[in-house]
Amino acid sequence: MAIEFTLNNSEEFQEMVEQKDFSIAKAVVETLLANLNTRKQHIHVITVICLEENAEYNITLERKYFTDTLQENLKYYVENEQYEDCTRIVDAINYLKEKQKTPKNTPKKNGKSKTISD
Repeated sequence: MAIEFTLNNSEEFQEMVEQKDFSIAKAVVETLLANLNTRKQHIHVITVICLEENAEYNITLERKYFTDTLQENLKYYVENEQYEDCTRIVDAINYLKEKQKTPKNTPKKNGKSKTISD
């Protein structure tokens, strides 16, 4: 489930990004943690509703960027001393890295084996 930010205009959201507002990092991380096992290629992370512009912006992230995004946002959790959440993020990063190592299409053995002898 994506997190929603309702603001007056897109400039307010841009200011939040520039100021490295922790609520954005929290929204991103919580959404990614909730979708670690998804099969979807793109995850809806944040919705930004701009009242003055009568506009809605949906920010998505490709699954292949989950690890990098979690690593990038980890520093904001450290800065805000959210150490228990840091552990969750590191565990998720390790889980995703391990999952990437596992081949997706491992050939199945058909039960027959061949022995080579001298």
